[in-house]
Amino acid sequence: MSQSLVDINVDPALQAKLAVCADVLTRYSGVAVAASGGVDSTLVLALAVRTLGAENVLAVTARGPLYPPEEPLDAAEIAEQLGVRHLFVEADPLGVPGVGDNPPDRCYHCKTLVFGGIKEVAATHGLEAVVSGDNAEDPSDYRPGLQAVRELGVVAPLLEAGMAKVDIRAVSAALGLPTAQKPSAACLASRVPYGQTLTAERLGRIAQAERVLREMGFGQCRLRDHEPLARIEVTADDLPRAFELRTELVAALKPLGYTYVTLDLQGFRTGAMNETLGSDS
Repeated sequence: MSQSLVDINVDPALQAKLAVCADVLTRYSGVAVAASGGVDSTLVLALAVRTLGAENVLAVTARGPLYPPEEPLDAAEIAEQLGVRHLFVEADPLGVPGVGDNPPDRCYHCKTLVFGGIKEVAATHGLEAVVSGDNAEDPSDYRPGLQAVRELGVVAPLLEAGMAKVDIRAVSAALGLPTAQKPSAACLASRVPYGQTLTAERLGRIAQAERVLREMGFGQCRLRDHEPLARIEVTADDLPRAFELRTELVAALKPLGYTYVTLDLQGFRTGAMNETLGSDS
């Protein structure tokens, strides 16, 4: 194992997975990390710094209408804390065929555009590889974007090491990363049912609505936009409080353009919109 990862205070099983991450990263002299500001990509960025040295790592963050506006700012702050060079790439795939019309394989076309742009940045800076935060749980869900990153040759150390979200949070906590307990995030397009058109206005409304939810103390949450209906997902533990705050929620969300405001009794779950897809998707 790379000496820089030996001193991470985790159990032997996680040490073995970190050894795989180190082996993957040390195949390259320098990498560009697709840094979203989330828990997965932040850990990959930190491991790359410890393995290759900050001077051989570039953090690249996509920003545009599909991303919560706070996330790129978090990514820039984290890169600064880790002493890594950081760049933004502008990504507005709404006009790309297969994205704005929001088909089930939307993520494939979006990731092709975004990671293609990051790959160009990496080449410009003489870096051998683009690294992502995809983890071992991602293939278990419907994730057409994984095909795009594979086709582009993007490297996924966490996925290769078999690291699940619980592993990632444990290592992040051991490293003192600010994202260790950060709620999971996803692009704003994942809040809109497949087949319904994505617009910058609609995505901006979702971002505003989720900001309201977070300000009301709901950490892990989603606002699913079934225009003109808002479907709120919070964790099972937060459901009683959300019901108690129903009057305040309605008052806050209706001015954003929602005629109806509902609470999903099943609670938060990743990839809820995929529940409408057939088993052959």
